[in-house]
Amino acid sequence: MGKKMRVLATKNLSVSFGGNSVLTDINIHIERGEIVTIVGPNGSGKSTLLRAIIGAQLPTSGQVDIIGKQIIGYVPQRLNIDETLPMTVYRFLSLPKRQPKDDMETALHQAGLSGLGKQQLSTLSGGQFQRVLLARALIEKPDLLLLDEATQGLDHSGSADFYRQIERVRQELGCAILMVSHELHTVMRTSDRVICLNGSICCEGAPEVVKVAPEYRLLFGLDNAEMFASYRHYDHATPRHQEAL
Repeated sequence: MGKKMRVLATKNLSVSFGGNSVLTDINIHIERGEIVTIVGPNGSGKSTLLRAIIGAQLPTSGQVDIIGKQIIGYVPQRLNIDETLPMTVYRFLSLPKRQPKDDMETALHQAGLSGLGKQQLSTLSGGQFQRVLLARALIEKPDLLLLDEATQGLDHSGSADFYRQIERVRQELGCAILMVSHELHTVMRTSDRVICLNGSICCEGAPEVVKVAPEYRLLFGLDNAEMFASYRHYDHATPRHQEAL
């Protein structure tokens, strides 16, 4: 295997709003070619972390390091567009700057929407529109792709299709992918690493490690009997997990 290349790292990243702490001492890193998923309850700071990474939210302390000249693509949790606005997919992908048609076609293909460039946005299903947002993020061929609960509002089938597309994007582009998701079972199947967040990092590691971590199971209210059984796997947890106990 080739040498891993780090594309992103945060160092003691903290964010506060009005004196209230939202994120405290967040230290994460992302390697090229891996899928990392952030999970946590509502209000745990997941979206704030992604906004800090793209520069839309200034940290109170700490820093975000983008290693080298990395291109970042971002798919927001939602984007409200006036449904009466006449706009084709091509036109939307060309905002705020005109994009070559070949680049748009490639991005649409990578997002699973080949042939829909001339279609009106208002006629798209929820799943198709999320893929358009994905295509928009892929046009610049990102080294790091950020997705903020991009499957929110999709049914189970649509969500599963979207995650399969993300895996294909990873294989085609070799980019790092950092996702925020509330779909715990899907996360465990599709991620290389999982970060459990609740203002600070509760536990992190491979999916098989995190899903048996006591902090993870307590945070999401999983069955106490199953949680008790998970303590048998304690020795396999990451150092951060051990320190949190």
